[in-house]
Amino acid sequence: MSLLRSNFAHMAGGFALMGGWAALAHASYPFATQVKAGLTQGTLTAVITLGLKKLVETLSARLPGLAGTVVPPMVACAVSVSVLYTVHSLVGTPEVWTTLALPSTVATIYATLYTIRLRQAP
Repeated sequence: MSLLRSNFAHMAGGFALMGGWAALAHASYPFATQVKAGLTQGTLTAVITLGLKKLVETLSARLPGLAGTVVPPMVACAVSVSVLYTVHSLVGTPEVWTTLALPSTVATIYATLYTIRLRQAP
């Protein structure tokens, strides 16, 4: 199996990149806070990545016309932000919005590009 098609590779990459971002977003906090934010975000990114992919595929296939292109990324963004905000708030992440800024943006761009690609497929 190609590394690009490996769910594990995507999950591990997301964990490292977005977990690292969350730790960096808390650089002015104690190390334990950085680690907690990083592990929380990394784990959430790994899990959400697979769920968003399936969500986009399902909505894109079921919605006709322009709605099939616009709605999937919007729903993916809303789900991503909602889950991330809720979990980070529950675990006490201090800089929730800073932590969410990059992962939410990346998830929305991914969902948009993936939806467009699905809609172009024969």
